[in-house]
Amino acid sequence: MPSTSAGIVTGLTTAALVTVGVLAYQASATVPATLGRAHTSATPEVAAAKAPRDTRHPAALPGGSGTGERVVYSVDDDRVWLVAAGDKVTRTFEVTPGTVDPAPGSYWVTSRSNTVTGTDGTPIEHVVRFATVGSVTIGFSAAVAAPTAPADPTVRTGGIRETRPDGNAMWTFATIGRKVIVIR
Repeated sequence: MPSTSAGIVTGLTTAALVTVGVLAYQASATVPATLGRAHTSATPEVAAAKAPRDTRHPAALPGGSGTGERVVYSVDDDRVWLVAAGDKVTRTFEVTPGTVDPAPGSYWVTSRSNTVTGTDGTPIEHVVRFATVGSVTIGFSAAVAAPTAPADPTVRTGGIRETRPDGNAMWTFATIGRKVIVIR
């Protein structure tokens, strides 16, 4: 009997995860692509202009980066902040962006993949997707092995690469529906 119960629980969990994925996809498909970007809504909580930085503490959370639990990504500084309740930064780290940047605004994590092959052919893990620019999907990921060659600047890629430890932290923190704030 215990193995049957475990099988039922596993089946129900799998069905729930598939349902959430389908609903997230359907929700993203109904959002109009404004100016070539989907999954975004510019809100007053996000400063469109570059927020002033603390030059004494470059890793400090920038002003104008939203409120509540969130991932903050600065396209100008190539840096991410994982922000818990009470605006407490639990981790900050540098990233290497792809060739396509998301516009500043509010986004939400729409899908995740444990392991896949990136658009550049690199095996990656802990993919956390949150935006689409034209036909390019934007998301955080970690290369399984160190890249052997620099990314081709002529190929449109949306992968924002993290180290494996940073990718593990992102994977744990940025579940489906988590807010992602993109700033300059």
